[in-house]
Amino acid sequence: MNLYDDELDFAQDREGFRLRGTRVGDRIGAALLGASLYELEPGQSSFPYHFHHGVEEWLLVVAGRPTLREPEGERELRPGDCVCFPEGPDGAHRLENRGDEPVRVLLLSAGDPSSVSVYPDSGKVGPRAGAFRPNFRAADAVDYWDGEA
Repeated sequence: MNLYDDELDFAQDREGFRLRGTRVGDRIGAALLGASLYELEPGQSSFPYHFHHGVEEWLLVVAGRPTLREPEGERELRPGDCVCFPEGPDGAHRLENRGDEPVRVLLLSAGDPSSVSVYPDSGKVGPRAGAFRPNFRAADAVDYWDGEA
């Protein structure tokens, strides 16, 4: 698989978050490391601002100049830049294409396939365990003993 070829086989079609991509890890037979290639058109973002518990991610800019939002603020990246998003709040991130050309990035992830994603802007929490991928508002949390006899 070549990161520069147009081999993108899925799309996310939500205004503001439109992207095309492919699961590189699956295509090359990876078992322990996940990797996805995403392409963002101008004016689009990857995903809402978020971080993970139980997953570390790396970002490699393949083409274009995406704007990265992270806890320290925003900065523009360029082809060849590599960034690590550690697990937890310090690894919060969101990518946006504010340029005039498509942006292509490779996102690698390692960690427990059963993890938790946290979305600070919207107050959501998303447990991830296989196909179980719901999202909840953290404000709706109940006490551990709630409803127990």
